[in-house]
Amino acid sequence: MAEQISLTQHLGQLRDRELAQLIAVVAGLSADIRREFPHRLITENAVENKYGEFTRELDDWTNKEFCRALIGSKLVRKVYSEELAEPLLGEPGAPFEVTMDPLDGSSNIVANNPFGSIFGVWRKSLPATGREQVAAFFKLYGPITTLVYTTSETKKVAEFVKARKGVVQYNLLYDGLTIPDEGKVYGVGGNPLDFDEKYGGFLKRLVFGHKLKTRYCGAFVADFSQILHYGGYFGYGGTRKSPNGKLRLFFESNPIALIAEHAGGRSSDGGKSILDVKSDNMEQRVPTHVGNKHIIEELEETLK
Repeated sequence: MAEQISLTQHLGQLRDRELAQLIAVVAGLSADIRREFPHRLITENAVENKYGEFTRELDDWTNKEFCRALIGSKLVRKVYSEELAEPLLGEPGAPFEVTMDPLDGSSNIVANNPFGSIFGVWRKSLPATGREQVAAFFKLYGPITTLVYTTSETKKVAEFVKARKGVVQYNLLYDGLTIPDEGKVYGVGGNPLDFDEKYGGFLKRLVFGHKLKTRYCGAFVADFSQILHYGGYFGYGGTRKSPNGKLRLFFESNPIALIAEHAGGRSSDGGKSILDVKSDNMEQRVPTHVGNKHIIEELEETLK
């Protein structure tokens, strides 16, 4: 049996030692966070966040745990989170600024469906474009706990699974992970009755032309993970009621877009790569499409 490669060993290949340390810090919280899930699934008093969405106790607790670790690492000068009204300030001279969705798909909590955590890392001061990220990674809490990361240094995607031992260790599953050439699945967020005719026609071609099967669970990180492994398309585009869609550029779309493009796929806001979208608004929402290159190119041609 081949010797397993740990996340620590894999990160050791990075020239950017500060970045390697930062990713390791977040990975190290997995045991504590997962251990708390059963005890914080249900809460009677949901709290309204800055977006007018009601969050549960688990959202708030997870956000605090990540913030504590990120600021405590002395590597982060600012943490931007979906659960914070204002960025959390760390050491002024620290090398990184981090954006995060601490519990993506938290509406799945009560139904015990997958959810995860999404992180984007910049050396530049935010706001900046997604292409200027130095790293992006996510953790997916499903039947197993996995971590996927990419960096601007390697431009490759690696996936790890948490080891069965009690110690917090991730072992390599895939190195240089790429989206399969022939897509198999698609998922779409939003109300189909609110889509325009062009987008509706594109979705019909995914079924009748590309023969893709529907797979949608309501957590961006989990839905994207299916595209990463099976190929195809995921989108939460604009609608008549919400032209910019639901997903936030800095907290969700930019990190996932970087992973998608480093995995040989494409991202798009409907006309260009999400990584090239410029905005001075840290709360910006953006139509978000990720998947196989040829499918995203077809989408953009359709929406012209």
